[in-house]
Amino acid sequence: MSQGMIYNIQRMSVQDGPGLRTTVFLKGCPLRCLWCSNPESQQFTPQMLLFDNLCVSCGACMQVCPNGAVVPLENGKMGRDTEKCTHCGACTEVCPNKARVMSGRIMTVEEVMEVVRKDWLFYENSGGGVTFGGGEPTAGGQFFLDLVQTAHDEGLHVTVDTCGFCPEDRFDKTIGLADLFLFDCKHMDPEQHKKLTGQDNALILRNLEAALSSSTEVRVRMPLMPGLNDSNENLAAMAAFLGRFGRKQVEIMPCHAFGKSKYAALGKPYPDVQQYTPEGLKAAEERFARHGLVLVIV
Repeated sequence: MSQGMIYNIQRMSVQDGPGLRTTVFLKGCPLRCLWCSNPESQQFTPQMLLFDNLCVSCGACMQVCPNGAVVPLENGKMGRDTEKCTHCGACTEVCPNKARVMSGRIMTVEEVMEVVRKDWLFYENSGGGVTFGGGEPTAGGQFFLDLVQTAHDEGLHVTVDTCGFCPEDRFDKTIGLADLFLFDCKHMDPEQHKKLTGQDNALILRNLEAALSSSTEVRVRMPLMPGLNDSNENLAAMAAFLGRFGRKQVEIMPCHAFGKSKYAALGKPYPDVQQYTPEGLKAAEERFARHGLVLVIV
């Protein structure tokens, strides 16, 4: 039985597809989007997050750390030596206030599905199901395919929330098993896409074209960032691409700062990405309309 890295399973989700859903978050992503709100999802290995505002200075973590990575700070709280920390998780097991938590654990397909099956009644009554997200879920390889295959075989509505950066043969297999794609389209220009995410978009657009050409439902989504991907040129290119498939609607996800505390907990600098004002969002909606695109805020 295959296994892989999961960093969260969220039950009763209403944002990741139709009805009530369980969203399974696979850890690891091949992109490094400047605006990523889930930095703990990027690496393919477990990570320890330290929320120092929750530290009660008990020192239990220092006593169990095998690497001497816990260091007392001037304010009395327990800090972390990032050079020595191996993310083993020993400190998280004794922290009484959840100031230290692990992101990522190995689970088998059956262990994941045991959680998913708990809410069958809610799926049936609401038209819901299971959503596989990330990170980038398709980066989970055979583990991801086994999850999708199992959910499909058990009659669950399967949604895949993807950036589309996936080997084409793997994506083609996913098309045959998924009921819905939530497909992020971050930028149409390959050079700009690489600047914003670390990868160009050639593979992504090929997979998006394959999805739009199939019978599987596709909702195109765009994380919208002022000055980064909201230019008239980019919107015109998106309208032209989607127009080839008779598509006009784009679900946008305006940039937010909800992940700021997680950057601090990982010891990473928070990206300086501008957020939309209500007035700016209204203006963006008008620009979408001028290019024949219908904007839906999610």
